[in-house]
Amino acid sequence: MKSRTKARSIALQVLYEVDISGHKPGLVLVGRFENLKMDDAHKEFISQIVSGVVEYKTVLDEFIADFAPDWPLDQVAIVDRNLLRIALWEISVYRKTPVKVVVNEAVELAKTYGSEGSSRFINGVLGGLIDNLNEVKFNMEILQDDKPND
Repeated sequence: MKSRTKARSIALQVLYEVDISGHKPGLVLVGRFENLKMDDAHKEFISQIVSGVVEYKTVLDEFIADFAPDWPLDQVAIVDRNLLRIALWEISVYRKTPVKVVVNEAVELAKTYGSEGSSRFINGVLGGLIDNLNEVKFNMEILQDDKPND
């Protein structure tokens, strides 16, 4: 598994644990990093994904619900939901990875961690999001501009 793919995979595992257990994301990350043999840049990428998804979870979920209206978010598998959150965060907030790469990575991780239909579901929802990417990015920019500076 490529390093960035592995980083996304670990971020997915952290977000999955946070979702099912309610554990604090920072503590889960510390636990994962203890025995992780990965360079600091990839650990930073994992941290960015996790903190970004946690920070924007509500709005990411709203976008996902808009583009998967036949699937109430609480009925979407936890793995699928977090893969969509990661991909949408990476596309609309992080913006350093080409969209095609993000979609391909999400689909491949869905094949590894999701159920039989997960990869098709992920691809379909992300396809709808990409068709409306300007709207999604615009709304994310407004949210970021409205955030108080720390």
